[in-house]
Amino acid sequence: MFIHRLLFASIFIVCCLTTLTNGASLPNGEVEALRSIGNTLGKTDWNFNINPCDQGDTWLNQSTRYYANNVTCDCSFNNNTTCHVTHILLKSQNLSGTLPLNLTSLPFLQEIDLTRNYLSGTIPSEWGSATRLVGISLFGNRLTGPIPVELANLRNLTSLILDNNGLSGTLPAALGSLSKIERLHLSSNYFTGKIPETFASLTSLKEFRISDNNFTGQIPDLIFQNWTNLEAIYMEGSGLSGPIPSINATLHNLTYIIISDLNGADTTFSQLLIATLPKLKSLMLRSCNLIGEIPISFGTFTFIKILDLSFNRLSGKIPDDLSNLHSFDYMFLNGNNFNGSVPQWILETREKVDLSYNNFTNTGVSDCRQNSVNLFSSIARVNNTGIVPCLTSQITCPSEPLHFVHINCGGRKITVNGITYEADFGQAGTSDILPQYYQLGI
Repeated sequence: MFIHRLLFASIFIVCCLTTLTNGASLPNGEVEALRSIGNTLGKTDWNFNINPCDQGDTWLNQSTRYYANNVTCDCSFNNNTTCHVTHILLKSQNLSGTLPLNLTSLPFLQEIDLTRNYLSGTIPSEWGSATRLVGISLFGNRLTGPIPVELANLRNLTSLILDNNGLSGTLPAALGSLSKIERLHLSSNYFTGKIPETFASLTSLKEFRISDNNFTGQIPDLIFQNWTNLEAIYMEGSGLSGPIPSINATLHNLTYIIISDLNGADTTFSQLLIATLPKLKSLMLRSCNLIGEIPISFGTFTFIKILDLSFNRLSGKIPDDLSNLHSFDYMFLNGNNFNGSVPQWILETREKVDLSYNNFTNTGVSDCRQNSVNLFSSIARVNNTGIVPCLTSQITCPSEPLHFVHINCGGRKITVNGITYEADFGQAGTSDILPQYYQLGI
């Protein structure tokens, strides 16, 4: 009787497991591949006593924007009897290992996301053989070395996220064959050299981020001419030099243009903005050697939320047509050579505007701030005295300091020439040199 009960219990457990997995199982080869990958990454809490595709604890947790601890499978193979791992998402898991070599042991793997960990070492060239990969994210780790040229074999790849690592070297020209790539994020590394001309073929590209690198050469024309699906470009302190190329009038999806800190030739708006850019929300061209006046037609960008043209050499008056930017939240025009009067619509706005460090002849107010508008040093200094005009009414400094503090550094209280110096007995003891007497005006 006992044996029959035991047999019944065993059958019941098997039936329950079958119900959970719909009768599908993960091949032993992929189970062992996961075990090896976990050891290499430093992932120690995967529970191999249960089927990884059962969506049980340690294999599938609730994900957020910044956190993920998921292995997901497709169990539709062989009439729903076989599973294959398709996604590994391990974001913010404090992993301190290295990248595994054997991704090809998971032949149906489409995405690997190891964002915000402490992984070190290099990107394995072997990853170039995992040809089903659609997405790779290694953002925020400690990886070094170059991008393997073998990644050019991943013809299905749509997303390559490598920001915030220690990667270096030049960009492989072969990456120009990634015809399906939509997101290429390379910011905050140590990449050098020019943007390869072969990148002109990346016509599916929507996001291109190369800020905070050591690239050389001019911004290539291909960015704004060939990439007709471009939505966002980030080039803050990339190392590239100007001038900024003309923007193709067909870039109707372009939403974010973030460029800063360019050396090289000057750029005027007449050279740059020849397009209407109906979806443009953020335009940052900070310290980009922009010269000349802001064209009146600039007021057509009515969806802009952030406009930053700071630290250039723009001149002339601020056109009233800019008042058509009804949706803006921030406008930075500081550090230029604007002149004339500050427009009344700016003084009346409740949005944040910075006009500091310009050459206006009249701000219309006596203070350094009007509502949320920063007017500090926005007009010429008074008689070249160095005094900021909007502070003249507040500067009433006497000819002599009102108070003195006298300290005998490292010594006892003492009076010298009628001046009493306070004692200074710190826990570190007195000075090894003779006491010095200091007088601090406050």
